[in-house]
Amino acid sequence: MLRGSRLVRLRPFQFQGTSSDWLPSSFRKGPAIAAATNTILFLGFFVISAAILCSYWIQTSNFQIGNSANETVLISNKYQEPFKVIEFPLNCSIGSNINQTQTCPTSYPTTFSNLDDLDSSTNPVCPDYFRFIHQDLMPWKATGITRDMVERAKETAHFRLVIVNGKAYVEKYKKSIQTRDVFTIWGILQLLRRYPGRLPDLELMFDCDDKPVIQSSDYRGLNSTQVPPLFRNCGDRWTRDVVFPDWSFWGWAEINIKPWEGLLKDLKKGNDRSKWMEREPYAYWKGNPFVAESRQDLLKCNVSDSQDWNARLFIQDWILESQQGFKQSDVASQCTHRYKIYIEGYAWSVSEKYILACDSVTLIVKPQYYDFFTRSLQPVRHYWPIRHEDKCKSIKFAVDWGNNHKQKAQAIGKAPSDFIQQELKMDFVYDYMFHLLNEYAKRLRFEPKIPEGATHLCSESMACPAAESEKKFMTESLVKSPSVTSPCTMPPAYKPQALGNWYRRNINLNKQVQKWEDKYWENLSKQD
Repeated sequence: MLRGSRLVRLRPFQFQGTSSDWLPSSFRKGPAIAAATNTILFLGFFVISAAILCSYWIQTSNFQIGNSANETVLISNKYQEPFKVIEFPLNCSIGSNINQTQTCPTSYPTTFSNLDDLDSSTNPVCPDYFRFIHQDLMPWKATGITRDMVERAKETAHFRLVIVNGKAYVEKYKKSIQTRDVFTIWGILQLLRRYPGRLPDLELMFDCDDKPVIQSSDYRGLNSTQVPPLFRNCGDRWTRDVVFPDWSFWGWAEINIKPWEGLLKDLKKGNDRSKWMEREPYAYWKGNPFVAESRQDLLKCNVSDSQDWNARLFIQDWILESQQGFKQSDVASQCTHRYKIYIEGYAWSVSEKYILACDSVTLIVKPQYYDFFTRSLQPVRHYWPIRHEDKCKSIKFAVDWGNNHKQKAQAIGKAPSDFIQQELKMDFVYDYMFHLLNEYAKRLRFEPKIPEGATHLCSESMACPAAESEKKFMTESLVKSPSVTSPCTMPPAYKPQALGNWYRRNINLNKQVQKWEDKYWENLSKQD
């Protein structure tokens, strides 16, 4: 039944003893009275039930906007009561006539109230990596963000994003590599569909290139309060770029990597097909070595007639792959070795999440860059650290150690895979975007305005005229209806001492592995 605005679940009667035992004693007088009483109670119960169903329909009808044949019955996590939510598939018929521009439909909700908003105290707490949102926005904690700061971030930006009244407007400055800008914008549009009306007005600059560019050393002393806020997909310890989820979560059309939600399921199935103990007892890597010297150096560790460093390394020729229909590049089919190597390319690489999800021990060659979730990973728990300057010997030791400590190695492979499946599912990717943009908007000290040259974008205006491969991934990753749950609860920022302890612990774990490795080679040298 409904009490005010709260939904209260009806509980079935629990009968014990005879069918009339639950009645008050004054009603248990004899068969005739009992029968009459039962009849009255049945009719009363029928009337009450009808009233409840009626009010229930009123409650759920608030969620129905427009007409659609795609109705889905969903279950609230909190109340376990079914209610109807309308799905809104792509509508490419609006403005589809010749010489007409695809326009945005007006049927999608601009605001959405859900059942879980009644009591947000039970929302799950976001994963720990959300804490770094506070860290990334720290340069503007005291001063806020002025329009001048945003304009100075325009120098390397590919586009300006403006959100006003829940609608997205984009002003493009230059074309990005491949479709990075397209699928980044697409992802933000899906966020607006997931949480319509929930994001405040904001304005930001986005750079789709690999390497971060806002150098901390340029903003010290009198300049320390003038840091331009620039969004991108990775950062490092020497820069102040704001880290945002990368485009590949919605698909990488050029190399046929599907959107993350479906790919995550494929990776899990691939892990189930190939158990860790049954896999090849070597370290596997497949990629493009020509984007970085460190990758070319890695190829020296490949097996040869004279030396076996326990590595099996393969060059990925993407041009040949595209010509052959990407038959040899399915990432979900590459979880066949006990160990997988992650090494950065020109900068950070999107391949990291695919490697971590494999149930294999991830061997991470000492990285310079981080993305939005990797800062919460711990050495020897989520991955095994590999030296940058002596990769071959480091890989050889890691594989030998794992094959001699199979249970421990298997646990190191399982931990990041569980992390990816549970804490990097698409729900949390959207929630990270939501909280990052929400916290960013709180720091703005000006009113966001739509530039004259900006274009109003929606899912239809992007997907309907898109090329076939892009449209396919956009359709697969489309958010079809508003979320029936609120975003996870944002955890507090790390205290400086706790953050310092975190970094020191990781450094000490790396040093411990290096000591084990040095001892291993020292013992081998003595034997020789």
